Amino acid sequence: MKIHEYQGKQILKKFGVSVPRGIHCTTVDDAVKAAETLGGSVWVVKAQIHAGGRGKGGGVKVAKSLEQVREYANQILGMQLITHQTGAEGQKVRNLLVEEGADIRHEYYCAALTDRATQSVAMMASSEGGMDIEEVAHKTPEKIIKVFINPLVGMTDEQARTLADGIGVPEASKAQAMDTFKKLYTCYMETDASLAEINPLILEGNGNIKALDAKFNFDSNSLFRQEEIVAMRDLDEEDPDELEASHFDLTYISLDGNIGCLVNGAGLAMATMDTIKLFGAEPANFLDVGGGATTEKVTEAFKIMLKNPKVKGILVNIFGGIMRCDTIADGVVAAARETHLSVPLVVRMKGTNEQIGKQILKDSGLPIISADSMAEAATKIVAAVQ
Repeated sequence: MKIHEYQGKQILKKFGVSVPRGIHCTTVDDAVKAAETLGGSVWVVKAQIHAGGRGKGGGVKVAKSLEQVREYANQILGMQLITHQTGAEGQKVRNLLVEEGADIRHEYYCAALTDRATQSVAMMASSEGGMDIEEVAHKTPEKIIKVFINPLVGMTDEQARTLADGIGVPEASKAQAMDTFKKLYTCYMETDASLAEINPLILEGNGNIKALDAKFNFDSNSLFRQEEIVAMRDLDEEDPDELEASHFDLTYISLDGNIGCLVNGAGLAMATMDTIKLFGAEPANFLDVGGGATTEKVTEAFKIMLKNPKVKGILVNIFGGIMRCDTIADGVVAAARETHLSVPLVVRMKGTNEQIGKQILKDSGLPIISADSMAEAATKIVAAVQ
């Protein structure tokens, strides 16, 4: 789960990290009132979408008068903002953050994230803030400083100092930078985040350290204990098909290919997508129906896949362990009939009640193509689509 920048800053502020004063807005008039409330002579009008690169796409503007605040808010609200993270279709801007201007002396980068390789929390920092960290990693990897934190111990002063020294924070501001790193780590842990990023973390002219941006991703499996964060969820920012799938306890992610995949088990689903690519085609989705699929769930899965106009064929790949093959077969037949399926359908199933399931498909009278192996299934669906 992701949240907006203004919400991320609310969380950072709660944990004692210094952030600029800002006001969330949804209308042009709100934006002007926000600037008046904040006072001063410089304001930043920022689009709020769940994607990075907003500035490059025209979603962040510096206003030096109330007239400019109105002008920029009018430009940004409702625009289809295209960044390197939104894809070519972009994302509609429905929310703004109007923020006080900042006296920026230097821009840094810092983030806490889960590092599975070391089974610890990686805390990264760089002197090259304000730009894509991927670009920094590619061009100047030596400018990324990392420490690995044992979650049973927590972040130490020595680790915080290593980051501050490594990115060149001035001595007078080093204590505040170290404090910020430790508070970001605490925030990351207590909110069950999988990523907590500040880019840029700025050094102001007066020597203060402040978070000028905030990006959070949260572990969806932990949301049951994070009610305040769940309340921040913006459904307008999520893929409508993925959202609908979640209502039926389906794990669904839209992709760019033309072969729909219905599989039970995340690992098998990924292997199925790899096999489709191996045989020269592209998957249209990741879809895991899980171990407790019912006829209703399979039918809804078909409906969601077929909403995608790119889908020219469907591959069902089932391993009958917890899930019985005959249950899936009943669901496939019911779904094919209810959706008036008009694209090729290949079904491969192995495991519990496999023969019963295959007989159900055969007796249905529907033009379902059977396969015994993943390679055969992939070959047949690719050929059928082509």
